Amino acid sequence: MAIELQELSNADYPANPAQLSKNFQRYSSRKLTIIKRDTTHFDFVLEPTNTKTAKIVIKNVDLKLFVPKVPEWVKKDKDLELIAFIEREWNRQQVTFPANSENIEISGGDGFENQNLYEIALSNNCLNAGYWEIALFTKEDNNKSLYYQTWFTFPLGHYKNIFENINKISYWQYWWRLEHWQEPSDSIMRNNLLRNVIDQKEATVNFPLDERIISSGEQSRKIRTTLTKNLTTWRDFYSNQQEIRFAAFQPPGFYNPNQPWNTQFWRIGKFEKAILRNIKPVNNNVTLQELELLFADMKTGEKNRLFISGINFKELPRLPIADYAKGLTMPLGISVPPFVQSYEELNQKHPDESPYFSFLLDSQNRWINHHQLGVDGSIMHLDKDNPNLLHLYLLSYERNTLIAHFLVNLE
Repeated sequence: MAIELQELSNADYPANPAQLSKNFQRYSSRKLTIIKRDTTHFDFVLEPTNTKTAKIVIKNVDLKLFVPKVPEWVKKDKDLELIAFIEREWNRQQVTFPANSENIEISGGDGFENQNLYEIALSNNCLNAGYWEIALFTKEDNNKSLYYQTWFTFPLGHYKNIFENINKISYWQYWWRLEHWQEPSDSIMRNNLLRNVIDQKEATVNFPLDERIISSGEQSRKIRTTLTKNLTTWRDFYSNQQEIRFAAFQPPGFYNPNQPWNTQFWRIGKFEKAILRNIKPVNNNVTLQELELLFADMKTGEKNRLFISGINFKELPRLPIADYAKGLTMPLGISVPPFVQSYEELNQKHPDESPYFSFLLDSQNRWINHHQLGVDGSIMHLDKDNPNLLHLYLLSYERNTLIAHFLVNLE
């Protein structure tokens, strides 16, 4: 199938947070053809429309790893199943291929891309079903830099067929929610169907509200999509002195500062305590950990809780705070993949086999729409010098900024 592409210039997209190459837009005006190889494997063929641009093929990609698939144990509960599907579609999944990958072919052009293509990213954007993206990167001054970016709609007929093939249920049960961003309100999350608790204890946690906001990597680039001024410490997110707003992420997959995204940080405005648990996921017999953070709503007093579960904390990387971006970065959801990972890693760790889950619940175990609240994920790593100290950072809507830094004693 020939698929229409949308390419945006600097003038069209001044809020683009990517690290742009000096060769950005010099190899543009491409066409896309999608080729179906079998039930789930597809080729994405970027065709040039001029002699200097190369033909680039991302071939034999297994889309059962991109289209939402829920674990078998989640299907026992309709609320869990619904949230698992919704979060897979509402969270960005960016999968990278090195230029020398067996899945990549480069031919023709003026030689620049053959010599300088560093990495390709194929993304299922954090929007309605079908909003996908391809990005091409080069390396400049030892930094990965974007030189080509395009958006397209993955054919929903193919999407439907893959969905039904891998989930063994009708797409029509969920199509409206997946394609139209319909909030699954009042869903009850039954944690006991996802894991069994071995033991638990209250953890010693420090949340330094007056610490200056930490920023590097993606958060430094997204300063242009943070619309609220004078944010200097974590306390500023929860003081209710001003409304915290970000540029909305809109179809087909770009930031629009002219349409602000409002947040509800008062719902986690007062951190109260944390509970550390050893757990066994229902799908295997490995002992893993879970952290529950308890917050008080500053307007109503409601006790809202953030769960991060199904992780071996002792296997997290040991890093200095300055390198926090190299920590485990995960969205909220059930058996979701990381925001960014290589295709090789995705093939080794299928999301639907993961025991990981993370969500915000109120005191009645009802799912909280964390996108509206303004929390899209977390970053975790162990302290460089103290393996019993866990650093946990909360990521804002669209990962624009960190909004909290918790220091958790694992002893």
